[in-house]
Amino acid sequence: MTTFDDGAVLRPARPGDEPGILACVQALAVYERAPDAVETTPEDLTRALFGPAPAAFAHVVEVDGQIVGIAVWFLTFSTWTGRHGVWLEDLFVVPEHRGKGYGLGLLRTLVGVARERGYRRLEWSVLRWNAPSIALYQAVGGRPQEEWVTYRLTGGELEAFAAGERLRA
Repeated sequence: MTTFDDGAVLRPARPGDEPGILACVQALAVYERAPDAVETTPEDLTRALFGPAPAAFAHVVEVDGQIVGIAVWFLTFSTWTGRHGVWLEDLFVVPEHRGKGYGLGLLRTLVGVARERGYRRLEWSVLRWNAPSIALYQAVGGRPQEEWVTYRLTGGELEAFAAGERLRA
């Protein structure tokens, strides 16, 4: 747990945080111009973050009992290093609480987790137009992996491939 000079607290997420985490995820979706994309429910977050075998993890920044920042992450594995890494799925700070070091604090916390556990990487993606986030990531030494292209199967494409439909060239 970290306490900022203004009294904000950065801590691992705990049961009961799901509504605040979801509110941040929804606000992030609005910021990323996809306001209707979030399907997640508080129950989904409970299962993923606090179920018998958590598949995702989160840290939150709390101000006066309100969650105002999140880092949601999960483990990756590199066959090249033989070690796990951290994939930062979402980093978000409510706009009126930006500029106070909360985002940087969340990143530092994840770096600490990685170092403490012997993980070799902290990775994430960012929308090309998100200049404020890119500036932060560059300021902390993050480097774009321009030789890699992210691909995704989702929705209809996922179902079509699972059903054995013909590949399109």
